[in-house]
Amino acid sequence: MTAVDPIRRRLSLYVRLIRLDKPVGTLLLLWPTLTALWIATDGRPPAWLVGIFVLGTLLTRSAGCAINDVADRDFDGHVKRTADRVVSSGALSPLEAVAVAVVLLLLAALLLIPLNALTFWLAVVGVTVATTYPFFKRFFPLPQAYLAIAFSFGIPMAFAAALGHVPAIGWWLFAANLFWVVAYDTEYAMVDRDDDIRIGLRSSAILFGRADVAAVMFCYGAHLSLLLVVGAAIGARWPFYLGWAAALGCVVYHYVLIRSRERADCFRAFRHNQWVGFAVFAGVALDYALR
Repeated sequence: MTAVDPIRRRLSLYVRLIRLDKPVGTLLLLWPTLTALWIATDGRPPAWLVGIFVLGTLLTRSAGCAINDVADRDFDGHVKRTADRVVSSGALSPLEAVAVAVVLLLLAALLLIPLNALTFWLAVVGVTVATTYPFFKRFFPLPQAYLAIAFSFGIPMAFAAALGHVPAIGWWLFAANLFWVVAYDTEYAMVDRDDDIRIGLRSSAILFGRADVAAVMFCYGAHLSLLLVVGAAIGARWPFYLGWAAALGCVVYHYVLIRSRERADCFRAFRHNQWVGFAVFAGVALDYALR
């Protein structure tokens, strides 16, 4: 054993704690944030602002994962999908995980220094919602709706950073994203439904029961419908609608996956949502690039 081996092992635990090995969650946050930034700047965001939001998204999502694992440490060991998480398994102490989260949040806070006051206060609200989300699973019957607020706060922050205020279109995009998050996180909750019922946690999958697939598709439909409102507001042209159609195709694929309610297929549908977000962003970015 070399002197660096313990350090490598510790770093590998930190990677697992903050899910650097599972980037899907970061992408689910990043694509709508970048979509908002492109719309807010008419397709010409400064590189430094893009860098701030990309790095800020990574840092805050990573911190949220650490906080979530601390909050759920007494539950994760009883759920098949999360049984090997580093805090619940004892590989990392709760105090150490909290310290990692604090460092990440402080680094994210430094990124706010060049931005305006409105962006700062929106960030405070977003982080507050994100860090309290794990506790809502104890008593709130639809915690996915609360998570949706946290996962959508990059949108008003992007508009605030670029414009100094959040126009109506920013809130339309925010509303569209709320429905999308509920859709994909319900797919995620369908994976753990049996375990969550057994240990007493709440989720949209439990609340919707046998109407879960219909509820997911309704939320997808609301998401796509509100995106059409956004498209009309920005005077979108064919690239936007091409991206929208690609997102619709992804949604149809997700229906095929989740209708059997098999764990593996529901998880596959959840992970595939990164392509829904990418399709929408690519359509917006290409629309502005060709103007």
